[in-house]
Amino acid sequence: MFGKYLCIAFLFFKIIYVNAQVVYSEGKNEGITAVSDSLSVSLSQVEVISSHLLNQIMQTDLKMNPVESSQDLLRKIPGLFIAQHAGGGKAEQIFMRGFDSDHGTDIHVAVDDVPVNMVSHAHGQGYADLHFVIPETVETIDFGKGSYYADKGDFNTSGYVNLKTFDKPGNSLIKIEGGMFNSTRMAGLLRLIDEKSHNMYAAGEYSYTDGPFEKSQHFNRVNLFIKDNYQINKNACIEWRASTFSSNWGASGQIPERAVKENMISRWGSIDPSEGGNTGRTNLALMLNHAVSEKASRQSLLYFTHYDFNLFSNFTLYLNDPEYGDEIQQKESRNIYGMEHKYTKQYTLENSELLWKSKIGLRYDDIDNTGLIHVWQRTTALDTLSLAAIQETNLNACSSVEWTLGKWMIYSGLRLDYFIFNVDDKTLAARLAQRETAFRLSPKLNFFYNLGKYSQFFLQTGMGFHSNDARVVIAQKGREILPYSLEADLGALFKPLPGLTIQPSVWYLYLQQEFVYVGDEAVVEPSGKTLRLGVDFSIRYQPLPCLYLDADVNYAHPRAMDAPEGENYIPLAPILTCVGGVAFRSDSGFGASLRFRYMKDRPANEDNSVVAKGYFVNDLTLVYALKNWELTLEGRNIFNVKWYEAQFNTETRLKNEINPVSEICFTPGYPFFLKAGLKINF
Repeated sequence: MFGKYLCIAFLFFKIIYVNAQVVYSEGKNEGITAVSDSLSVSLSQVEVISSHLLNQIMQTDLKMNPVESSQDLLRKIPGLFIAQHAGGGKAEQIFMRGFDSDHGTDIHVAVDDVPVNMVSHAHGQGYADLHFVIPETVETIDFGKGSYYADKGDFNTSGYVNLKTFDKPGNSLIKIEGGMFNSTRMAGLLRLIDEKSHNMYAAGEYSYTDGPFEKSQHFNRVNLFIKDNYQINKNACIEWRASTFSSNWGASGQIPERAVKENMISRWGSIDPSEGGNTGRTNLALMLNHAVSEKASRQSLLYFTHYDFNLFSNFTLYLNDPEYGDEIQQKESRNIYGMEHKYTKQYTLENSELLWKSKIGLRYDDIDNTGLIHVWQRTTALDTLSLAAIQETNLNACSSVEWTLGKWMIYSGLRLDYFIFNVDDKTLAARLAQRETAFRLSPKLNFFYNLGKYSQFFLQTGMGFHSNDARVVIAQKGREILPYSLEADLGALFKPLPGLTIQPSVWYLYLQQEFVYVGDEAVVEPSGKTLRLGVDFSIRYQPLPCLYLDADVNYAHPRAMDAPEGENYIPLAPILTCVGGVAFRSDSGFGASLRFRYMKDRPANEDNSVVAKGYFVNDLTLVYALKNWELTLEGRNIFNVKWYEAQFNTETRLKNEINPVSEICFTPGYPFFLKAGLKINF
């Protein structure tokens, strides 16, 4: 008999993964092993009532459409869109459920349960840089839309993402890739220990590209990762992991449309060629899984992160300083200390089953000299606009109950978050340290009804929130600084054919008044109440074992509630997005994957007089595998579409202009890009 302690999931909104598998024999605990379940990649074997459903679906997605970068991992999330606009080294801009989440403000991001989002970040609240992840180490993706999960806290408004790395990879590998624009990537994964009770592996990655820009990006990144699992005894296993990465790059910036239209520069040119930056992150984590009894388990996680960030940008060009320009430097260095302790227990009642989960957690961010500085050509500091030392503490606790009664499953949960903000403003002549506190209660209540093996209906409700920058907290004297969201999802999941799954849903999301710290200007701006209504539709179809089709269509109607009609658009909020494709894998070793992504035109300002242009881009990957060898040929933007990847309505002034102009400034999307690779498994 096998018992499993699972991270509980909600069908088609969350992927389930097994942290540990507990093996029982004749009612006695025989031990705990740190290996994940072997999951089929055939949709025909999936039952809607299966607790492994979304794990199986995501495994199919990953195997039929393999990823090549951390950006590709994010693109696997249904309804999530990303854009890169700073030379490849800056965290991606994230769009989801009618939110322009900037770099992570409204989405909770984690890797192996260690948080990625940075609170009170120099560039923006919730900044989530996933470039320290080596894609070859990721086994599956745990995700959820909405704020319906008691164990997910800060930034969980539009949803969450948790990447899960392999506990025990199937093989070692070496991968070498090269392509246009002087692009090179080398990656490797090596199993160091492969024993029944002990396994360890290490991975590394190096990547470099000049990019298509006239000013070479010289983008380079080095990643290292190691993970070790050891079975202490029959009841417990311990895991430790460590990773580090460093990256530096140049960027051509966001260029005004008029500069290109008037032939001042090409779409691959730049106004300020000194933009770019460097960043680095080191993570250490220790996890202990303990089977207390046949129906109870504990898990403890301790983690430490050291993080450095240094970014040079020029968004307004010569608007404020006609002589030296408006280049800014955003920098910080921080240490993060955290822990989580979870307890899970199953109860078997007369006609039902109950699963109880509780967790307490602590996160402490110690941020040194986070600042905004007006500079010239990276080398000369002209003016310090903001400089502070920040300490931010988040104490949290949550408890949830999942009650299964016949065809019904009812989930209820409650989460408490308590924050302590400390800011030492170093720009003041007389140093001033200030402190504020705040707390947030977040209840959840969800209902699921299984109508046979192949259909399920659900109603999910909950409150979420995201914290505000500590400098906002001080400026607001602790008032209205933990904006909450009220959310609901109503939908269903159907499997009308053996290889077909369909999931439609409608959703509602209200976000309370909030104040936003604009890191590019060191100012606090109110954004007001917002309301978003939307429809999600996902489909996966595998008519043959070798053929896989998928599509995710997402519509949102986002509006500001405090503005008059016609002036209540939310700038850059996505309205209609669609991602999908077709993949083929034959027994002979040949495979092909054709992907598309579409974003509709959307307002770039409050009255929709300026429009951010939509785009439709296609990528093609060809694979040929023979025994332990795999050859790949990847084409990005295969029809060479001229598209804008990141767009902002920005007031700028060029060097010789008298009056400033407000218009779309953009980062051009990649042109046709060809890359070839060789992977050897051993």
